Amino acid sequence: MAALAGRGAQAGQRLLCRIPAKASPTWYSSSFSSSSVPATKLFIDGKFVESKTTEWIDIHNPATNEVVGRVPKATQSEMEAAVTSCKKALRNWSETSVLSRQQILLRYQQLIKDNLKEVAKLITLEQGKTLADAEGDVFRGLQVVEHACSVTSLMLGETLPSITKDMDTYTFRVPLGVCAGIAPFNFPAMIPLWMFPMAMVCGNTFLMKPSERVPGALMFLAKLLQDAGAPDGTLNIIHGQHEAVNFICDHPDIKAISFVGSNQAGEYIYERGSRNGKRVQSNMGAKNHGVVMPDANKENTLNQLVGAAFGAAGQRCMALSTAVLVGEAKKWLPELVERAKNLRVNAGDQPGADLGPLITPQAKERVCHLIESGVKEGAALLLDGRDIKVKGYERGNFVGPTILAKVQPSMTCYKEEIFGPVLVVMEADTLDEAIEIVNRNPYGNGTAIFTTNGATARKYSHLVDVGQVGVNVPIPVPLPMFSFTGSRASFRGDTNFYGKQGVQFYTQLKTIISQWKEEDATVTKPAVVMPTMGN
Repeated sequence: MAALAGRGAQAGQRLLCRIPAKASPTWYSSSFSSSSVPATKLFIDGKFVESKTTEWIDIHNPATNEVVGRVPKATQSEMEAAVTSCKKALRNWSETSVLSRQQILLRYQQLIKDNLKEVAKLITLEQGKTLADAEGDVFRGLQVVEHACSVTSLMLGETLPSITKDMDTYTFRVPLGVCAGIAPFNFPAMIPLWMFPMAMVCGNTFLMKPSERVPGALMFLAKLLQDAGAPDGTLNIIHGQHEAVNFICDHPDIKAISFVGSNQAGEYIYERGSRNGKRVQSNMGAKNHGVVMPDANKENTLNQLVGAAFGAAGQRCMALSTAVLVGEAKKWLPELVERAKNLRVNAGDQPGADLGPLITPQAKERVCHLIESGVKEGAALLLDGRDIKVKGYERGNFVGPTILAKVQPSMTCYKEEIFGPVLVVMEADTLDEAIEIVNRNPYGNGTAIFTTNGATARKYSHLVDVGQVGVNVPIPVPLPMFSFTGSRASFRGDTNFYGKQGVQFYTQLKTIISQWKEEDATVTKPAVVMPTMGN
């Protein structure tokens, strides 16, 4: 067996077989009973409303493939109502003082902290990741909310007095209007929290479409935002698939779109949204390389590689999915395999689980197909997780840690983003060769180098054509006082997510050139005499 398969509890003892109790009252249908699965509502104009749709999508627990809920494909009229609500709320919200908006976000971040574990339980139920990883999902989103509370500094404009006699120039940032976000399944809390808090604190209203596979976390976060005092209509939530995406791309009242997800969807949304005159930021796929130098701290590096490659079952756009072993570091491969074998695969709610299932049976099938393609094309399969069985969760979408060595750039398993617990291993004789491998790959989301040599680290950081570089840091996702800066085929748009770039994306500059002539200031002292005609 490729990795340790944790023992699952019996069905009656499972920790997360249904929606957490605290989550049930507000955003699930009133027809929900203990004998049926809950139907997720829409969130329109400050109310959780039941959809009138006839089309529904089942939500599955990836560890069991049990149906744990269902989500509506919002009708055209429901989607229109959501945008109308955003537009109606925009006038008052955009004119609300920045200090008042800041106060709402300050209350919001505290509510997220207070309910973090409950939101995490919903993530584990619908997405499958371990509870610890789900809590990290919420926490990294919370950090963006906390930084958004710095809006009074982030939105400062610029001035230049006396550009010529009696003339001053100054700029300030104004909101775009109604903005929209389309989120993926792999980070149900973090990615939405990259989007709507930054947009809203800048004075925009927001339409959010979560992944139809994992709506629960966002619905919980919407309720907390309402409890924090956000006015009705400032955030609206619709559900759906292609029709909802096209609606967002085409609607004339939506001025900007934020997207995180696959390249196929991201390129489509960027092209269609841009063609309709919208500002679009599209964070997409990746093939992130970890370059291991022979002088690296061996113990630390091997642990970092294993965690970054297999954590979250590899379902991260910043997963370190490719290792490039340089020179003598090639000899570390057997130890890398042994450490990967020791990871525990289990349902995300089970104690001791290191990685959970993939999101769907189709995702598992795709990952297994890419592993097989690597074998057929000549890669060495050093660790095979395709046949792993987790007791008590035999119907789950599990793939154990898998390692393919002797991988070449022409292989399908290297060219495609696998998005599963699969590490492909390449070899290089020199640092220059490793840099060439990374730069030939079209993606530019993230990379890492492991070394104890500062000059080597600087050379790599300087020459590698990737937007985010870690030096002995395997997943170099910046904290929100910076911005997420994936590049090349991993990103489409001009300004990226959160930090200063996030504020720039959700605002536009207005420049005022003002002239007040000194000679017009004619009243130089109080007039104390009786005014007469002509005075």
